Amino acid sequence: AFSCQAGEFLDMQAQGCQPCAQGTYSLGTGVRFDEWDEVPHGFASVATSLELDEGFGEAVENCTGSTWVPLGDYVASNTDECTATLMYAVSLKQSGTVSFQYIYPDSRIIFEFFVQNDQCQPMVEESGRMWTTEKGWKFHSVELNRGNNVLYWRTRAFSVRSKVPKPVLVRNISITGVAYTSECFPCKPGTYAPAAGSSACQLCPADTFSGKGATACQPCEPHTYAEPGSASCKARPPCTDKDYFYTHTACDALGETQLMFKWAEPKICSEELPQAAQLPPSGVKTKCPPCNPGFAKSNSSTCQPCPYGSYSNGSGCLSCPAGTEPALGLEYKWWNVLPPNMETTVLSGINFEYKGMAGSWEVAGDHIYTAAGASDNDFMILTLVVPGFSPPSPVLEDAESKEVARITFVFETVCSVSCELYFMVGINSRTNTPVETWTGPKGKQSYTYVVEKNATMSFTWAFQRTPYHEAGRRYTSDMAKLYSINVTNVLGGVASFCRRCAPQPAGSCAPCPPGNAMDHGTGTCQPCPPGTYLRGHPSDGTPSCHPCGPGTHSNQLRSLCYSNCSFSLALPGRILHYDFSALAAGAALASRPSFTAKGLKYFHHFNLSLCGNQVRPGA
Repeated sequence: AFSCQAGEFLDMQAQGCQPCAQGTYSLGTGVRFDEWDEVPHGFASVATSLELDEGFGEAVENCTGSTWVPLGDYVASNTDECTATLMYAVSLKQSGTVSFQYIYPDSRIIFEFFVQNDQCQPMVEESGRMWTTEKGWKFHSVELNRGNNVLYWRTRAFSVRSKVPKPVLVRNISITGVAYTSECFPCKPGTYAPAAGSSACQLCPADTFSGKGATACQPCEPHTYAEPGSASCKARPPCTDKDYFYTHTACDALGETQLMFKWAEPKICSEELPQAAQLPPSGVKTKCPPCNPGFAKSNSSTCQPCPYGSYSNGSGCLSCPAGTEPALGLEYKWWNVLPPNMETTVLSGINFEYKGMAGSWEVAGDHIYTAAGASDNDFMILTLVVPGFSPPSPVLEDAESKEVARITFVFETVCSVSCELYFMVGINSRTNTPVETWTGPKGKQSYTYVVEKNATMSFTWAFQRTPYHEAGRRYTSDMAKLYSINVTNVLGGVASFCRRCAPQPAGSCAPCPPGNAMDHGTGTCQPCPPGTYLRGHPSDGTPSCHPCGPGTHSNQLRSLCYSNCSFSLALPGRILHYDFSALAAGAALASRPSFTAKGLKYFHHFNLSLCGNQVRPGA
């Protein structure tokens, strides 16, 4: 059998392989599916229902509508409890491969890709659960055997309380080893192939366009524009106040900053049309905000970190007094420039490509906010990277607490439509895990996340004005604001205060061990007496001993108070003793079944007891 290379086709008359002409392409022995205006011929999309445990209700809602949906450049999975499967059967004349790109952002969906051969046996070594993606599209390739192969992309989700997970997206499915091809395929509109022997067509850059089978892209007229990969140009609309944003310059030698207005990129509007908005004048000077805590101004008027052993409220570095040590961390509450350990980017909400644009979040003095994107469904992303943590020794010695550090931030969302703010955490450059999501307008509030692993961490905020699949700027006045970010116990961090510590023989000092508090009179660590517990966290200052509540006892580590199932009540002339030990076994309580939108059953289970123990307090 003939086997032509990619970029070639089999010339039946010459009985040999010939290169494809300009404006066309071929995969040689393969096929590619990169247009998803409809499900391509040969694919099947089916869905099945989940059955409930007997005794609870009827069968779940029909799942016939819960299938993979073609959306132009890619196909999107379902987001409900139905199991949706996209299938493609192919017969290979020789060994080949299947490859595709995917975005899998939400672990609430189970996403699997697997292959079965002509005996309906799965290729276990090449199949299974897919990993969630962190940044943009991920490439996946699997080897295929000669003969019949059935490819399966399967998803199923579990959503509670109307929180719908983000769908899985798949695009650019390529299969090799199918057979020779006797013709080359013309490039689709918006792409071109400038040279003969092309195995793929290239996207037309911005402000150019092409028709079918193009060898080059044509420039748009000055009064028109085009997005990358366009088949035609569009008329530039008049500029409005939604097409620009404001920011501030870095402080100058006089300690002043300038208010600057900039056009949002890419700039597609025209200032020359009637009634078009003009860019407001820039350059108004104001006094710079103070440095952030732990920093102080240098001779060049820039904020520099205070050296170890000192602290600052932002005005100047002061040495920690004797018997204290700096509480290292990072606190940002003044936003004149973006800190060096933070970066911004934009992720397209249409094709989910990173746009290589900075400035998605802009500094504004006492807060940082989301500027206008290229489109309202773009994700405006802000990332803070922390190299590691250096928690006080009591934190490491406390076996009952997994806390290594904590991050607290104050935020606000101003929204007129269904905006969403995501907070995500990544460990050692691995996939970002969504931790919390806020939908719609939210008043100014604080949120705290406890870090339980000492590693390089990334904290990411992503704001999307609207999830609708459409381009354009209509809601640029909708925004997310971050007022402050405070991370404790940062390795190599700075200090805004100093905490008391016990002197050590080597001349240094250390925080008190678990269950001990600082005696301010002697400057030494003293164990909390029985009937008290240690309240406060070493990261926040100096913990102190506090009495337990009535009828409770402190555990040996003095980290909590609990009931031992006995209680004594003093009355005039007598003392009443109560023994509840017969109730120590506790009781289990399950809520009534609840159901998701598609009918999947779930319930809450509680274990209750009047008695606690040394490790964890009872209910």
